[in-house]
Amino acid sequence: MYSSAVEHWTFNPQVLGSNPSALIENFLNKHMITTNINYILNITIVLFLIGSLGLVLNRKNVLITIMSIELMLLSVNLNFIIFSIYLDDVVGYIFVLFILTIAATESAIGLAILSIYYKLKQTIQMDMVKN
Repeated sequence: MYSSAVEHWTFNPQVLGSNPSALIENFLNKHMITTNINYILNITIVLFLIGSLGLVLNRKNVLITIMSIELMLLSVNLNFIIFSIYLDDVVGYIFVLFILTIAATESAIGLAILSIYYKLKQTIQMDMVKN
């Protein structure tokens, strides 16, 4: 009863716009931006240097020290991801997964120790911790 009213649609390469791979390729050519790998590597170097400067120059606050270590770890993760994309390899993603797990554990344990220390001493200054 309804079969006469419904047409059967099939893939026809002669029909304009019926090739899905051409549509995807056209979208990628118009909307994707390609950059040089050196620009992104420079960003990771700057992030790592900011983290290391925060670690070296800060001698008072423990929270800034923890945040500087996290920034350094995240810049290394970004570096692994960039090279995984560039080399078309999965190993960098696996390293990133492990580093993120270790960084999250390190932050959780560090902040737990810091909160207990604050309850006992009422300060989180590094000078008080060193003594």
